[in-house]
Amino acid sequence: MPASQGSTASSALGAFVANSRWEGIPPSLRHEARRSLLNFLGCALGASSDPAVASAARVMARFSAAGRATVIGRPERLDEMGAAFVNAIAGNLFDYDDTHLETVIHPTAPVAPPLLALAEMNGHTGAALLHAFVLGAEVECRIGTAVSPGHYDRGWHITSTAGVFGAAAGCAKLLGLDAAQTAHALGIAASQSAGIVENLPTAAKNVGMGNAARNGLLAALLAREGYLAAPTAIEGPLGWARAMGDMPDLARITDGLGSQWEFSRNTYKPYPAGIVFHSVIDACLELRARVAPGDIASVTVEGDQLLLDRGDRPIRTERDCRVSIHHAAAVALTKGSAGLEAFSAEALHDPEVEALRRKVRPGLDAGLPRGAARVTLRLADGRELTSLVADARGSAARPLADSELEAKFRKNCARVGRGAEAERWIAEIWNLEAEMEPAGLIRSLGMDGWKVEG
Repeated sequence: MPASQGSTASSALGAFVANSRWEGIPPSLRHEARRSLLNFLGCALGASSDPAVASAARVMARFSAAGRATVIGRPERLDEMGAAFVNAIAGNLFDYDDTHLETVIHPTAPVAPPLLALAEMNGHTGAALLHAFVLGAEVECRIGTAVSPGHYDRGWHITSTAGVFGAAAGCAKLLGLDAAQTAHALGIAASQSAGIVENLPTAAKNVGMGNAARNGLLAALLAREGYLAAPTAIEGPLGWARAMGDMPDLARITDGLGSQWEFSRNTYKPYPAGIVFHSVIDACLELRARVAPGDIASVTVEGDQLLLDRGDRPIRTERDCRVSIHHAAAVALTKGSAGLEAFSAEALHDPEVEALRRKVRPGLDAGLPRGAARVTLRLADGRELTSLVADARGSAARPLADSELEAKFRKNCARVGRGAEAERWIAEIWNLEAEMEPAGLIRSLGMDGWKVEG
């Protein structure tokens, strides 16, 4: 529905969230929500033993209140805000999560963690959890589309900055806030939005993700207690959108609410790397089947400006590998695969990969759409081979099937020694809508025998 005359972005979204009924959510969107949670939970499990996640859990444990919510894949149990913070970091850490391609938002990592914590602690049903998640992800993506691409181009990490709105909206729904309270929660979230693109190759990027999840919950809790925000906190002359970008396209926020769903355009990654590198990887894997790595004299990778801005960078750490044109091309051409092992410390220092990285030259082709890439190999004998990928595997044009998401989930579980539990979890996640109390599933994703390290 279009916003009524005189309404604000916050009030329109507040009414949309508060008045939404689960019965009105299309079955296809309900299924997309389950796909998103399956993907997110696998990614969080797969990263749960990483030092960045462990460090975040130790820090949060020192300040955790009496509540005991699950930290996915870990022994610690924290208050809802602490668990939301750590689980958001884990879900996004390996750049393996979902993507709304127009905005390059990763919708689930900021929104699902606080909802999982609330559902576990307060006994919400699976349907209520899924409903709140769909609404939160929709709000997040709509606000993101309204400020794209200028917001991201200015250096704001849009998953963190828009994610706090999605977390606030989802938490408001699960907490039972009315339309006015939900609008205020969104306005409060506007004061807690942060995250910068410059930090993408470091764990500092994930702090912004954790804060989006935690601060969205805080915004909803404050609104429930009567905190107020300016009616135009999002789009006002001195509001969030103008402070952090260009004048927003408010129609992208409000038009078609409840009938047209941005979240339906969510996609899932087959490779643990920035989404703009997936066509590069696909092209290189196709070429790898036609040529031996030792025959390659040079590699030219062409794409749009976003690809160059994100990926033409020095490589110093394994985190750099996930946002590097040079590494994505070299490891796919060398190893013929691009799983988690392809972006590990071992791959970073592999002599064969290092040698081929030095032969990779990025180039701009402004005529290629976002997400597309052309890779040209010049061989030692003078021949050239080219592969153009317009739509990467996992994109909306080539979506991952449910079976592929299940396979990805199993691999993530096996990575941390939880492979034996994968089939039970998969079945329970697909059946989440019928689950009256998903707290048992959520708790099983942690580890028994938790302790707080001082």
